[in-house]
This record gives sequence, structure tokens and C-alpha cells, in this order.
Amino acid sequence: MNKIRLSKSTIGKEEKAAVLAVLDKEFLGMGEEVNFFEQEIKAYLNTKKEVMCVSTGTSALHLAVEALGLNEDDEILVPSLTYVASYQAISAANVKPVSVEVCEDTLFIDLADAKNRLTSKTKAIMPVHYASNGKDIANVYTFAKENNLRVIEDAAQAFGCENSMGKVGVEGDIICFSFDGIKNITSGEGGAVLSSDETIIQRVKDARLLGVEKDTEKRFEGTRSWDFDVKHQGYRYHMSNIFAAIGRAQLKKIDYIKSKRKEIVQYYVENLNSICEINILNFDYKNIISHIFVIKTKRRNELREYLINKNIECGIHYKPNHLLTKYKSESLPTTEKIYEEILTLPCQLDLTKEEQDIVIKTIKDFFND
Repeated sequence: MNKIRLSKSTIGKEEKAAVLAVLDKEFLGMGEEVNFFEQEIKAYLNTKKEVMCVSTGTSALHLAVEALGLNEDDEILVPSLTYVASYQAISAANVKPVSVEVCEDTLFIDLADAKNRLTSKTKAIMPVHYASNGKDIANVYTFAKENNLRVIEDAAQAFGCENSMGKVGVEGDIICFSFDGIKNITSGEGGAVLSSDETIIQRVKDARLLGVEKDTEKRFEGTRSWDFDVKHQGYRYHMSNIFAAIGRAQLKKIDYIKSKRKEIVQYYVENLNSICEINILNFDYKNIISHIFVIKTKRRNELREYLINKNIECGIHYKPNHLLTKYKSESLPTTEKIYEEILTLPCQLDLTKEEQDIVIKTIKDFFND
């Protein structure tokens, strides 16, 4: 049997044609394609927020943190169960990430635990839309308002999703998306920062272009700044026209992508829900585009080995950051328990119904042995 892949990039003739069109123009850096992509994202979300495309989802988070202008003693609350990119973005801005527990049924940041970790140095909170789920996000904003905190949403996995506040990216403080190769839509590599805060907007726009002031407008006109000023640290974090062209083609397919991913997840839920040794996460699957599909089982390691031996890829999203040497802190019992039980099953656009049936049958065979 051919290997059933956990995740993969899915592109077609539209993306290839879009890239060739950019190559033919011979303007490969940041230019009008990026401007078009930003405006099309804004139109799709129907948001009044400014959309600023950057090189990766990680750079989006990094620039968002830096734009807050925090000091090195300041702290940001962040769930430990997230990809290390969330933490690296915070520490890269010379700010301290403070590890917080997640709720056992939603794997979303535990606000009761977050409250216990508040100090005078706490300046922001970074909720993570784990596996595209962010249905408790409204409570985060209530918590933030009560404690005078800024909110940076790590919505890397949540483009096109909806929650209690509406479509992700429409409301809120600062929202960061990822468009890497296996996200809900891809631009090859890329990300975006969304905000209505004029200070944040200008800092991100300049910082993505090495801190050169007002250079974004020049790039979109096909020129660049020659006589300029730099007042803040910047980075080469801009998005290229090539990546934007891929993203624009993918955005046109968002309805199909949403439908396909929902179909895959619903089929898993219907067929695995009856297995008593498997826990399906408490997600609002009707309103999210599942970037990954995660289950919990106390026999995770055995099941994982069994699936791999049957040529079925599976993953573990993620190793808690408080267990990593750089970010090591006190024990988080709930997060550590969850880490021992979570398993990610194949969920990608090219997954066929026949392949999914094999995954489901193999899981049932394992538990029936």
C-alpha cells in the first residue's frame, strides 16, 4: 500500500500559471501582487482592518510582538501546547513568554491558569487557535480588558474559520495568519498581520522592509525608497510577488478547501466517535476549516506505532514548550497529560475517501485486537 500522507501542499494549474505570469514580468520581490493579495484577503474577510503580508507566520507574530514596543522584562501569556514558533516570536522580540495550561477538552488557553500567572510585568496574551479552534476567543478579550492586556491572536491555523466573534480576522486586536505550504490556504511561504491600530500598522509595514519608513507604498508602485529614514529595528520579512501570486490563486479556491476539509473531518467524527478509547476534541467543526485533525487516546504511542507500520503517517502536535530547554519552566500537569494522548491523523486536500476508509479501519482493527 502506498503511504497515506499526514499533510501536504496541494496546488494546481492555477497556481502554476500565476507564478509563471510573475516570472514573465520579471519583478519577483514585493510589488503589486502583494498589494492585490492584501486587498483580496481584506475583501474576503470583509474586515476594516489593515492586512499586511509578510514572509512567514512566525515573522507575522514576531513583528506583532515588536510593534507593541515592550521592554525586556515584560511578559506575554501563551499556551505551552503550541508550535515553538509562537515562543520564538516572543523571545525574538526580547520579551518573556510565560507558559500557561490549556483546557483538556478544547486545548485552548486556560484563562483560570492564566489569571494565576499574571504579574505587574504581564503586558499581553497570545491565544493560539489550536487545530483551527478558537471558539473561546471572546473570553480571552474579556480577560484582556479586565487586566489591561493587548491580544495577539496566533491564528496561524485559522484562516477562513469562524468563532463566537465571527470570521477570524474581522474583530479583535492583532491577528496573525500563516500561509505556509500545508495551511488552509498557502502562498508557498507567507503570513499576515491584521490590525486597526495605526501605530501597529505603521510599525509592521516599516519593519517588514528593514525598518525603512514608508517603503511599502514605493514597493507597490514598482519602485523603492532611496532617500529614507530608519527609526526602529527592521527585518527582511516582506512577502514576494511569487508567493503572493500563489496565495491569490489559493484564495479563489477557499470555498472548495473549506468544503473538502469539513467533509474529511465530519467523516472521521462519524466513524471514530463510537470508539470508547478515543476522545474527539470539543471543537465547533461546523465553523472551522481544520488544518489538522487531532484525537486523544491513552494508548497513543501504541496506536501511533501501529499506524506507521501500516504505512499511515501520523503526528503529534505539539511538544509543550515548557519542556524545551530554552523555555523550561515549572510543570503543567494538564498540558503534559494531553501531550501524552494527542495524535494527529491524515487530513489534507488530496486525501481520498478510500484512503480515509483505510485509516479508519486500521484504527478500529487496533482497538478490536
